Amino acid sequence: MPRARAALAAGAGFLLGVLWMDLMFDVQVFGHAGQLPEPVLASIAAYYRRVTTDASPMSALIATTMALVVGGSLWRALRAPGWSSVAALVLIAVSVALAAVRVVPNAVRLGQRTDPAVVQDALARAIARDHVLCLAAVAAFLMMQCVVSDARAKRDARGDPPDGTSARISVDQ
Repeated sequence: MPRARAALAAGAGFLLGVLWMDLMFDVQVFGHAGQLPEPVLASIAAYYRRVTTDASPMSALIATTMALVVGGSLWRALRAPGWSSVAALVLIAVSVALAAVRVVPNAVRLGQRTDPAVVQDALARAIARDHVLCLAAVAAFLMMQCVVSDARAKRDARGDPPDGTSARISVDQ
């Protein structure tokens, strides 16, 4: 796997780990038809307070990783334009934008616990839904880094040109 793709895959793997940890708390919202019980809200809110407000160095590392992965994907899309690099850029950019615009502000707000319970319930459910979407997009991005890289390695091993045409000539007699 080329170094650029390996670095993007490593960054995506880190982000998947962060999402997985978040989802370990988010899953508490699933299965509750009505208002979330107070212990569930308290558990989720305490987690988001710790990881957004109280965990200053770690949150900066996560934001830096997001920026590096989006920047690296943009660089790949500009350097080697094609459906796979553009699709990968869209997947990671949409996930990071969703996190920046909705997930993090909602998590900070939920962690403060200043809103009425009904608003906290809506925030917890929105965060969980957004995290599931981000998990799917980041996982697809990671798979693209690995699969596309593997396909290119196999193509190069066969000696096929990068334009997708085959270098082999078949003669039927």
